[in-house]
Amino acid sequence: MAEEVKDLRRLVIKAFHMNDVEWGEHNDITVDGNMTVSKEMIDQLVAQEEHIEKIDIQIIKPGDHDRWTNTIMDIIPISTKVLGKLGEGITHTITGVYVMLTGVDVNGKQCHEFGSSEGNLKDQLYLNRAGTPGDDDYIISFDVTLAAGMGQERPGPTAAHRACDKFIQTYRDKMKKFKGEKCTERHEYHDVVRPGKKRVLIVKQVAGQGAMYDTHLFSKEPSGVEGGRSIIDMGNMPILVTPNEYRDGIIRSMQ
Repeated sequence: MAEEVKDLRRLVIKAFHMNDVEWGEHNDITVDGNMTVSKEMIDQLVAQEEHIEKIDIQIIKPGDHDRWTNTIMDIIPISTKVLGKLGEGITHTITGVYVMLTGVDVNGKQCHEFGSSEGNLKDQLYLNRAGTPGDDDYIISFDVTLAAGMGQERPGPTAAHRACDKFIQTYRDKMKKFKGEKCTERHEYHDVVRPGKKRVLIVKQVAGQGAMYDTHLFSKEPSGVEGGRSIIDMGNMPILVTPNEYRDGIIRSMQ
């Protein structure tokens, strides 16, 4: 007798590889692997966030890591929902490029709590690990300067993450229109239940102490900020997520 399997939800992730990242008049991205980065949004993003004094954006080419960096707050993939909600449907993501969010305040105090990671980027960034750039990847550096003392207060890092998310959203909006058949990789995942079999629960402990030690969940976009809820604001209570929600970037670490 065949084993009974209930297929609860299906997630398809289509990846599009970027071959070239260079400066341009606008933020743009094409299905053929070309990406341009612009600083045109900086003034608008600073004006929208009272705790942000300055933003600097740089393109870091593969191997060009012998350079100064402020504390690394996050390494962010660029992904977007095309169909369905987080954990199901279709997601478009890009390979070859990551966004690196860094932060410091106007007095030079790094954005950190128990330890900072400023210094030479080649010494501070561990490449070729899950969630970090590889040797051949471009990095878009999004460096935020906060008002004095705001690097250690929740509104400061949250503002930095929010501004960076708005920057990334300009690419997401274009990626939604990519023709799926032109993807360079395609991965399909299913959340399945096997009645009568053992149930498996993985417990993941996330940060929820405040400021940099915060975790957002349930945003509108994969690894996004908009629409997300802080684990602190939810009382640091246990939250159930499905395997495909986890794969699709429903958890956003704020450290």
